[in-house]
Amino acid sequence: MLRSTLRTSLVAAGLLIAPLVLAASQAMAETSRLALVIGQSAYRAVTPLPNPANDAAAMAKLLAEAGFDVSTASDLSQGELRRSVSDFAAKVADKGADTVALVFYAGHGIQVDGENYLIPIDVDPKREADVPLQAVRLNDVLNTLASVPSRMRIILLDACRNNPFPGINKTTGSGLAMVDAKTGAAGTFISYSTSPGAEAEDGSGTNSPYTTALMKVAREPGLGIEEAFKRVRVAVAQETEGRQVPWDSSSLTDSFNFFGGDAGAQKPATADKARSTEDWRKALAGKAPQAAYEMVIADDSITAYEVFVALFAQAPQTPRIRSLLTRRQEMTAWHLAVLNNTATSYGAFLAAYGAGDLAATARRLEQRARTRSLDADKTPLAAAAPACQCSPSPSKKKRTTPRTKRAANPPPRRPPPMIYDDGVVIYPPRRPPPIYVPPIRRPPVYDSPIRRPPGMGSTGPVIRDTPITRGGGGGGIRGGTINLR
Repeated sequence: MLRSTLRTSLVAAGLLIAPLVLAASQAMAETSRLALVIGQSAYRAVTPLPNPANDAAAMAKLLAEAGFDVSTASDLSQGELRRSVSDFAAKVADKGADTVALVFYAGHGIQVDGENYLIPIDVDPKREADVPLQAVRLNDVLNTLASVPSRMRIILLDACRNNPFPGINKTTGSGLAMVDAKTGAAGTFISYSTSPGAEAEDGSGTNSPYTTALMKVAREPGLGIEEAFKRVRVAVAQETEGRQVPWDSSSLTDSFNFFGGDAGAQKPATADKARSTEDWRKALAGKAPQAAYEMVIADDSITAYEVFVALFAQAPQTPRIRSLLTRRQEMTAWHLAVLNNTATSYGAFLAAYGAGDLAATARRLEQRARTRSLDADKTPLAAAAPACQCSPSPSKKKRTTPRTKRAANPPPRRPPPMIYDDGVVIYPPRRPPPIYVPPIRRPPVYDSPIRRPPGMGSTGPVIRDTPITRGGGGGGIRGGTINLR
């Protein structure tokens, strides 16, 4: 009886402990999640934005509930914004390579010369050249996050509001330029609150339309991030009557969702093959215009928009889709022109979109590329070399006798060196210089009869009256040089 009771108690305790152990093991296996949430409302040189601070607070709460370790920063200057991104990247590096890093930014963002910039609250650009000096480049943020190992990087930008700076808002172009996540580090997801080249609304409520839709959609358990932002796109388009359509670009290779665990999330949409024109014709055939409209908005591709315009020419949604299609084609052409960054690419863009809001920027960049190309063609060494004096100087007389041509292969003045296997090089001795030998003077020899000086007897020197000539020269051996071979 006692044993039976004890056994029953142990089983009951095991049933109570098992879920706790399972939850703990799942928590240990779960990926680390870090988030940086930035809200820029209190702009000093322009009208403040009311909603970014609210959007940042709402997103910080949502992400904390989704298991993120959230760092918040609001109303940042340029230095503070750079420091916040740097500190966040350091935290990601400390957590390790299995970390999901998410950055949410609400505030002003503009494009200059095809580059996107996040706008600190203390900027006041008077010309476009001031923006790179005063703002923070979006690519710098992306590169900083990509420089540390992580599982994925999620960038959410509610930053496509109007350009508020009167000195530059007529020439910079509307909205943000496209950023292709596929050309950067794999595992990146970027979302804009509206399409490239378009402006987002701050909203009449407490939050912007983009943040409002995201807070609702993200809470659905097990919903993959790609599908979640398709639904955000449809919801925002309905809320704004097509004036604002969020956009995203993804190079994710793994699944992710905000709630419910990543194991149940759908595979990334990047793994699926894009639908062709014929596929879209079959998918939209027989659909009601509203249902077809939601399908192509969710997909947000040029092919889907082209098929919708062709099939539903009289539908009330067609003007919105046609406007989206035209702007997307222009922004795609602008993205390619900036990537190529040549006078030819900008010229081709101007030929197609010379009357658009990006024309002024394209002309400036075209001239800059042409000047750069001209500078590259110059050869500084040739330009700096002195002029060749090909004609003879008037003060010098011309040579009347022809120069003696040298042999094509004159004999070497010195034998080649001998190189041994161990690397020793031995040069043969040079031929020694000639040695000067002074002439040897001898007494003259005479051909006349022999006579002796008086008093010398028969042993005195013999003196001849006439010297003997040898070889037509004077007597004795001539001086000269002896060459030693």
